[in-house]
Amino acid sequence: MSHLPVIVGMGGINPAGRTSGHQAFRRTVLDALPADQQRQTLEGLAALMQLVEHSEKGWHDRTGQPVDSPAQSLREQVLNHTLVRCNEDPRFLDPGLPANRQASLQLAEPLRFTLRRRQLPDSLPDTWQVRELDAREVEVTVPAGVFETLLPDAQIPKVRAAAQLPSGFDPASLYRSVHHPRGLSMAVFGASDCLGASGFSWETLRQTLNPDHIAVYAGNSIGQLDDSGWGGLMKSLVSGQRATSKQMPLGYGQMPADFLNAYVLGSVGGTGAVLGACASFLYNLRLGIEDIRAGRRRVVMVGTADAPITPEIIEGFRAMGALADDASLKALDALELLTDADYQRASRPFARNCGFTMAEASQFVLLMDDALALETGADILGAVPEVFVNADGFKRSISAPGIGNYLTLGKAAALTRDILGEKGLRERTFLHAHGTSTPKNRTTESHVLDEIARANGISDWPVAAIKAFIGHSQGSAAGDQLASALGSFAHGMIPGIPTLDAVADDVYADRLRFSQTTMAFKADASFINAKGFGGNNATGVVLSPDVTERLLLQRHGAAAISAWKARREAVRAGAAAYLAQADAGQYAPRYQFGEEVLEGPELEIHADRIHIPGYAQAVSLSSDNPFGRIDEESSQ
Repeated sequence: MSHLPVIVGMGGINPAGRTSGHQAFRRTVLDALPADQQRQTLEGLAALMQLVEHSEKGWHDRTGQPVDSPAQSLREQVLNHTLVRCNEDPRFLDPGLPANRQASLQLAEPLRFTLRRRQLPDSLPDTWQVRELDAREVEVTVPAGVFETLLPDAQIPKVRAAAQLPSGFDPASLYRSVHHPRGLSMAVFGASDCLGASGFSWETLRQTLNPDHIAVYAGNSIGQLDDSGWGGLMKSLVSGQRATSKQMPLGYGQMPADFLNAYVLGSVGGTGAVLGACASFLYNLRLGIEDIRAGRRRVVMVGTADAPITPEIIEGFRAMGALADDASLKALDALELLTDADYQRASRPFARNCGFTMAEASQFVLLMDDALALETGADILGAVPEVFVNADGFKRSISAPGIGNYLTLGKAAALTRDILGEKGLRERTFLHAHGTSTPKNRTTESHVLDEIARANGISDWPVAAIKAFIGHSQGSAAGDQLASALGSFAHGMIPGIPTLDAVADDVYADRLRFSQTTMAFKADASFINAKGFGGNNATGVVLSPDVTERLLLQRHGAAAISAWKARREAVRAGAAAYLAQADAGQYAPRYQFGEEVLEGPELEIHADRIHIPGYAQAVSLSSDNPFGRIDEESSQ
């Protein structure tokens, strides 16, 4: 019998807030929540944003002054500095983006200047005359004529809409980070948040496992391209900066997995990352699902961490015509000036729109096989039976959509029909659309969704498109969608599309239900859809906790379920303790640099096993051999 992959922990951070405890989800349905949950959400976000701190004396600001009701006094500040908004990165504000402009100066007479000796070019132009002034300075004379140079510039940003993490939150400030790219510090926080919210002690859990039964699959779509990663490395020569020893290794796209193994989990099990543009999270989730279903691994952490809000990346996507730039937003609404409110409405899935909004996010889930989840008393948030992946085939343009998404969603619907039945598929499932907010996506993806609905007899399929709130975080986008789907299961509601004033005329919506406001909906399953550049299509199926428990009852029996629920109480208590601290703004990410390092001599090595210090169980070296065995005597 195949093992069922279940979700026993989730964590991370995106523009709506922290993933654990459904904080980010609740930010997207805030007005539909009961008053006490609204208060808790706003207080937790205010603490995350370092606007307030909590102690035994209650809430107070950073100067120690008491704050009676953060949810009331700071509400507007929290709302205005989360989700999609005008870019708050200082580089995108006045005087503009730092840049250089090539110039040919016509020197009417010789140019004479002084500079430090160490600032001289290694290869001096033939026409330069250099005279030593002292041990440190020289005088340079450039003859009259043409002088090629770079002039410092400050370019007005053409794209100001962005979906950054909540203002004031800096994951690198929470642990001993030293020149870590932002994506990696977000990965450390996201994985730590996932572990804390699971309610498990990682040290205790791993002692119950063969070290080889653990795996980490995590990465991102385009690596670390800020100044501490490949971004700084690639422009170091032309910018006159010195490349560092960390920029090259820390820029790799699989580095989130490497960081988790080396500094968070200490795992020696399976590892890797699959990069697939906007489908990267689902690609990595598929690796974890396949490992658990096949019995190769029992615990897998899956995730992505993307931090692509840099001037160069935004300019690259703008040049493709993919982003909602300022000029297009003005034209869309016939405006002469964009206000903060206009930037907050920049992402408009399935409405009249002009491009997507760049976002950053880190999302992680902890998977277990169902038997281990019952044995350990895990709090099961849902199950992910399968992720389907198909390419587009021949296409006109590498970035244009194709036919692969029809296959992935069609397969996902068929599997869900087998699990839930016809009525369950038609009446108790909903779609998490990729919903990028580009004109091309609104037409092509809606046709996929509408046609699969027609083929399965679905007449009113609810559609969520959370990029309206949190923008497009590239490889982490499907992780944002999965976390939101788990929030829908927990709260019985689906986020609306607040920027959807009207469904665009070219959207196929005969069998789809779009709503501008939050929808009350009890779901048994959700489809996580990704439709990425290059033909990277993926659709994941996620089952609700109720459906998962019914499957577990069939697979393991009533006695096992009863015993699991008894064990679950302690795990839930551990999770509740973590979430209480997190809501108070008290974070302590796991980062174990230089601790428990093993290099080889410490191992106890045998022909059939290897004992690793720190693990109760040995790694078995035996393996299945499906190829047959050569008889030694006959081979001589």
